[in-house]
Amino acid sequence: MTGIGPVEPGEGTRARDVPAPGVPPPAKAPHGPLTQWYVRHRRAVLAVAVSGAVLAGGGYLYVTRPRQPPPPAPPFPSQVTDVAYAGRAEPPRNGPLGAFTFAVELTVSSGPAVTVTRIGQPSAGLSLTSVPRPPFRTRTGFPRRITLTVHVGECAKVPRNAGLPFLDVTLRNTSAIQVHSFILGELYAQDLSEALQVACGNNSGSSPKS
Repeated sequence: MTGIGPVEPGEGTRARDVPAPGVPPPAKAPHGPLTQWYVRHRRAVLAVAVSGAVLAGGGYLYVTRPRQPPPPAPPFPSQVTDVAYAGRAEPPRNGPLGAFTFAVELTVSSGPAVTVTRIGQPSAGLSLTSVPRPPFRTRTGFPRRITLTVHVGECAKVPRNAGLPFLDVTLRNTSAIQVHSFILGELYAQDLSEALQVACGNNSGSSPKS
């Protein structure tokens, strides 16, 4: 008599087929249209996501990068300009009697070019002319020689003791316009005093000696 083997257990009769009490059955994977589209285009979606992350990171690094400080502003013209006495000079032809002609050297040590727009002096009894006439420019590293002539107008208003005479020079560059007084030193004061003595002497009138 042929033996009969053990009967195969039916669905749900095995212990692993029956969920434990209180444990929900595993959820089935979704099979909707969106999921199917994602499965088909998963690589493209991941590539777009990675590119977006890279761009976002690059933008953050650009915004937070160390910034270079702005270049310093050009110096004021009076800070970089010097006027030095260069001694007596040849007077202009047909110049008035009693005039004193001398030279100065103007230098610019750094920064943009400086323009001289006016040269004057404080005494009411004197006037001043220059060659070249303002306005003129002076660049860094290129000293400019200026010839100045002091004309005596009224001896009564001329200072008898030109102890520290100075020139008022109006300077301009890209930063500012400034009026600066330059003291030319003892030699200039001595030469100017001698010239005034020759022009006026003891004359206290309104005109220099002819």
